[in-house]
Amino acid sequence: MASTIEQLLDKLDSSRERLLIALDELPDEALLEPNTVRDWSVADLLVQQTAWESELVTGLMQISQGKKPVRLLAALDNVEEYGRLRYEENKGRDLDRIFDDLPQVRMQIEEWLEEFSEKQLSQKGHYAWLKNRSLADLITQLTIEHELRYLPLVQLLARQWQAPADDMMISLTPKDEPDDNFAN
Repeated sequence: MASTIEQLLDKLDSSRERLLIALDELPDEALLEPNTVRDWSVADLLVQQTAWESELVTGLMQISQGKKPVRLLAALDNVEEYGRLRYEENKGRDLDRIFDDLPQVRMQIEEWLEEFSEKQLSQKGHYAWLKNRSLADLITQLTIEHELRYLPLVQLLARQWQAPADDMMISLTPKDEPDDNFAN
């Protein structure tokens, strides 16, 4: 049986790969288009993902030092406010920067996972402030589950963005009616 860290790493890689495949189908203008995924642009969602994962990295560092991750826990207690503040801080962020930050913060999470024992990651209640959840559950919530929550919306957007408008298509196939000029 795979260890908790191995399972987490596999799931982290799988969810990110699925997201990147969906994103690859979208041109820059689609990523920046407002209100394409509920009230957000795809770029906004990626910034939010990066912000949460960045907060998680800081939290993992604090936990490894024996400290309670106060800011992370406060963010979890008021998800909407945390998201609003991160949106305000990052609105208009450059796509290149977004795509630089996204893999960097994920790599940091993967590196921090190595700092924790199987027990620290998997045992519910090991950290009292997690309210009978495991650290692995928290990591999964803020990375994999968050990503997978909006992945179908990004995939749908990619399909819709690529779908040609039927009324603007010019048919290049011959009609069923014979053309007198080509009968012979």
